[in-house]
Amino acid sequence: MSETPMNHAELRVQATGLRLHGLLAHWSEVMADADAAQRVTQWLRWEAEERGRRSLERRLRDAHIGQFKPIADFDWSWPTQVDRAAIEELMTLQFMADATNVVLVGGNGLGKTMFACNLGYQAVLAGRTALFVTAGQLLGDLAALDSDSTLRRRLRHYAAPDILLIDEVGYLSYSNRHADLLFELVSRRYQHKSTVVTTNKAFVDWGEVFPNAACVVSLVDRLMHRAEVVRIEGESYRAKEAQERLAARAKQRRALSGRSKP
Repeated sequence: MSETPMNHAELRVQATGLRLHGLLAHWSEVMADADAAQRVTQWLRWEAEERGRRSLERRLRDAHIGQFKPIADFDWSWPTQVDRAAIEELMTLQFMADATNVVLVGGNGLGKTMFACNLGYQAVLAGRTALFVTAGQLLGDLAALDSDSTLRRRLRHYAAPDILLIDEVGYLSYSNRHADLLFELVSRRYQHKSTVVTTNKAFVDWGEVFPNAACVVSLVDRLMHRAEVVRIEGESYRAKEAQERLAARAKQRRALSGRSKP
């Protein structure tokens, strides 16, 4: 007998969360009718599911993650060095609980971007907000703004997501202004929200990325203070796939050529 009031109480909490004020105003009379209560239960379930679906779609769209390979399809045997246990632990998102940063270091074509995209995707599935952006896009966007008020709004935009994924730090060199802007953004997120960075350069070489920038040491210090660093070594997997495709096409052409001969 005590189960029904509990169910109704849970339903009322759900209706309150959905802001169905008209239904709440007539809650007692609706719940007094068993058929009406059953219909309301189904309607609330449908509404919650639809809103959840739309929320997920919106957060995925806003994250700008795009197409990526699921981590389940990653060939762990290809890199000569990769800490699989560390990557799989990161996928639990526990690092976000205390705003730990993640730095994925390695050469081209070893899965850094793929891992970052998977982290962002898992965060969105868990109900968090995420934003994926390349370092070039991020710093170009911020540096192009002349107005202080516009720049502050844009910095708030990049500081807002629960997890910010900055891809390809180290592939281009940037000015002192770019370095200052990245430092400002990292400082805003420091100890509040997690930032994921993929880079092809060790931190000791970031002076090459931001030549003569006075804030590089402080920038690295804030990123590293509370960070999980995962290093990946080996040959480019993209180059391997390209070679395999070329070999497959050459084999196919030879087979076609052989069949066409009299």
